[in-house]
Amino acid sequence: MFEVGFSELLLIMVIALIVLGPEKLPGLVSRVGQWMGRARAMARQFREQLEVEAAEASRPPPPAAPPVAESTAAPPPSPVDDYVNRNGPDEPRPS
Repeated sequence: MFEVGFSELLLIMVIALIVLGPEKLPGLVSRVGQWMGRARAMARQFREQLEVEAAEASRPPPPAAPPVAESTAAPPPSPVDDYVNRNGPDEPRPS
């Protein structure tokens, strides 16, 4: 950005003293100081939030859950299959 050296700052203060007068200058300097403090606090919070977001983005994702394997077991027998298995295929079914 631009730099303001001591001579530039002194020139700005002398011009402000001439324009505003000695009565208003201390109040103005106080308000400017408060604004600068707020701006620095906001910049610090913004930087900290960016650092947190960057840390979260660089963290590897959690491991995925293992895939659920499909069952290869036979389905449970139906009541008809159970009857046929107990009594044999040649016996008549109840009606």
